[in-house]
Amino acid sequence: MKALGFDEPPTKKRPLIISETAVCFVGGVIAATGCTVGHRTLHVEDYGKVAVTFVDTKTGCAIRIAPALDVREKAYAYAPNEPRYYFAQMQTYRSCLMKRC
Repeated sequence: MKALGFDEPPTKKRPLIISETAVCFVGGVIAATGCTVGHRTLHVEDYGKVAVTFVDTKTGCAIRIAPALDVREKAYAYAPNEPRYYFAQMQTYRSCLMKRC
């Protein structure tokens, strides 16, 4: 949240988060931000996309975050010997964490 310009923890009702999926991705958003549907700081619009929009209700500024469309191809470039995309992505994440990509 600090990278997006919000205090940690964010001041009450300042961030509004709009999730474009209703699956487990939303749980991570809740854990990372503290925003919830019950607090009316999280809205779930199930468009079937893994994306989230952060809105600063004080300034009106917003940013949408979504994975790159070619993320699987990039993962295969880091782990060319792994035929399963999930495990190729996991190897990529681990190597980037060690290298700070």
